Amino acid sequence: MPDGLEKSENVFRRAFRRYFPLIFVLWIFFVLYPNPLNLINSIHRALNFDADPGAVEFMLNDFPSDPVDIEKAVLAGIPYHRDWELYSMPWYCPSIEEVLEREGGDCKARALVLASVLEAKNIPYQVHSSPMHTWVGYEGKQETSSENTQVEFYQYDPETGERRFQIPDIGLSRLMNSWRRQLWTPMPTDRRVLLIGGILALIVARVILRKKKAARYDTFTEKGVSV
Repeated sequence: MPDGLEKSENVFRRAFRRYFPLIFVLWIFFVLYPNPLNLINSIHRALNFDADPGAVEFMLNDFPSDPVDIEKAVLAGIPYHRDWELYSMPWYCPSIEEVLEREGGDCKARALVLASVLEAKNIPYQVHSSPMHTWVGYEGKQETSSENTQVEFYQYDPETGERRFQIPDIGLSRLMNSWRRQLWTPMPTDRRVLLIGGILALIVARVILRKKKAARYDTFTEKGVSV
């Protein structure tokens, strides 16, 4: 092999071994989010939760005045759909316009519509998030197994601007089961194949390079060359 090609191959091998964890993570990331801006925008929206009373003004007459009844109406009017179904991503925080356009969404989408209606009706509320769920709290809201202060890790009060983080009290098995149902089970088959196939290819390449390195070491050792 020419010296130039051999040097290039050695550089590639060293870079691949050194940055293998980063390459591994980047592959998973880009399969799940071909457009990284979608994830960046989602994180920004999830933290700020920009409710928009003006976007729901046209439908206010269809809602009652009691927040409990308003929530029931929102849940009935916004059918539940996972992010994979609507946006081809495992986790996405949409804008209020996207929710209304698609006429559906998951807990984040429904919470955004509910918050917008409550704000339009001047009803105080807070936004709560756990690793499994997002919901809106208000006076008279009843806690459930998935909507309570023990499981939440983030709370935002738009009236005061106060944000609070805490370590959620959730069993690991419950958390993993929830993620499997929400993120893995609804994943399209072609994305699963691409994700798993790429991971296996990276692992195989890593093993082959390790074996080549070991073989070269044995060859140099047999020749009495210090390595």
